[in-house]
Amino acid sequence: MTTATGSKFKVTDMLVLLMVAIALYVALAKPWMPELTAQGHLVLFALIVTIGLWIFQPLNMPRSISGMFFLLFSLSLKIPAATVFSGFVSNALWTLIPALFFGFVLLKTGLGKRIGFLAMKMFNPSYPTIVLAFVIIGLALSALTPSITVRCVIIVPIAVSVIEACQLELKSKGSALILLSAWTMALVPGTGWLTGSLHGPILLGMYDGVAELKGLMNFGSYMEVMLIPALVLTVLLIGGAFMVLKPDQPITLKKEYFQEEYKNLGPWSKDQIFSAIILTICFLMFFTNKIHGIPDGATVLGGLFLLTLLGIVKGTDVGSGISWDLVLFIGSAMSFGAVFAASGLSKWLVTVLVPVIAPLTTSPWLFCYSIIILFFIIRFFDVAVFVPTFAIFVPLLPQISASFGINPLVWLGLFIMGANSFFLSYTNMFAMVSEALAKERSWTSGQISKYGLVYGVACLITLAIAVPYWTSIGMFH
Repeated sequence: MTTATGSKFKVTDMLVLLMVAIALYVALAKPWMPELTAQGHLVLFALIVTIGLWIFQPLNMPRSISGMFFLLFSLSLKIPAATVFSGFVSNALWTLIPALFFGFVLLKTGLGKRIGFLAMKMFNPSYPTIVLAFVIIGLALSALTPSITVRCVIIVPIAVSVIEACQLELKSKGSALILLSAWTMALVPGTGWLTGSLHGPILLGMYDGVAELKGLMNFGSYMEVMLIPALVLTVLLIGGAFMVLKPDQPITLKKEYFQEEYKNLGPWSKDQIFSAIILTICFLMFFTNKIHGIPDGATVLGGLFLLTLLGIVKGTDVGSGISWDLVLFIGSAMSFGAVFAASGLSKWLVTVLVPVIAPLTTSPWLFCYSIIILFFIIRFFDVAVFVPTFAIFVPLLPQISASFGINPLVWLGLFIMGANSFFLSYTNMFAMVSEALAKERSWTSGQISKYGLVYGVACLITLAIAVPYWTSIGMFH
């Protein structure tokens, strides 16, 4: 272990201890009595400790186990088990679990790679057509699984193979343009619909965990708010990438390369055909939910059942096919809202934070731009997929809506834009995953920071279009 690494761990440990010290002060001194009950102070203690463990991960503690600390502490306060574990019985979690298996199927059957090269072989290679192909791949994979990690695992190796085939120099602008564009297409376009990104099901569970928000978010209402901003942001990111990462090497690759790579995959297998049909039907069921009324959870469970019935997902895959650490982490986070409400912490947070937000609500423009800049700043500290920030703010939304006429669905765009930001690699888990996948072919820290600034500016421009659009559909009163 190097000195630098050792120093990093010491700083991390000190920050965790600082948060524990703050939490102990809250628990013992109970500074906000009587507005916040003794039980509420203790839940706040558990919240601060849990967020510290999530963000800094001392001793490489899994985030699921840190979430378990919050749940066990809540149970010890005699909060009913049905409340404490409410996140684990939510429709959102049971939408997410089968959908994560969809990502596993894309990898196991090779369907994801086939989709990738099927798109690539449609075009004569050039920087614009290669980026366009990754847009198509990102959209297609987002329709089939909310797992951004799976999409990165599929897309990044394809991008690396393209870079190597083009014989682009290591860390060159052309290399970074292709790799960063491919990665962001795995990340951003799918945020336009509920099941196209990990954040959709997480936020669905948290919204449904607040009584006043239950049922507000569904596939249709989410897409109404998010589809146009996601598409605008995608276009701006593509244009911005060409502006700041203007390639300095030509593309000499021929179309035959991709045709040959696709040919090397062999004919479609039975598992790929069945998987493609089942996953496509599931997406169409999501899209037509208003017509048939079948819950999304039932759709994805049905899809998983059929994939298992056909032998594509086997019994041995259930334990290892998806990250159960992620599932437990998200399930515990989805329980926060119900625990906050039961302990009185939600009411207290409203009295503390809503007056702070109130001056920003005089105009939709001031509100949206102030909150997104706040979220960009918070992102430097909240590296746990932005879940802690979701958990703190979502319980406030009913009061903000009632007091200032801001529909809680407006926050979806702000939450997700903030969550996906990547001014530095460490702030975005999926950037770090992609760096590890690309290895020596990865981007430089300067390149991702420059593109991260492009992302930030693109979000601000997107809001200039989103705010009038949201106003026109009645999101501000």
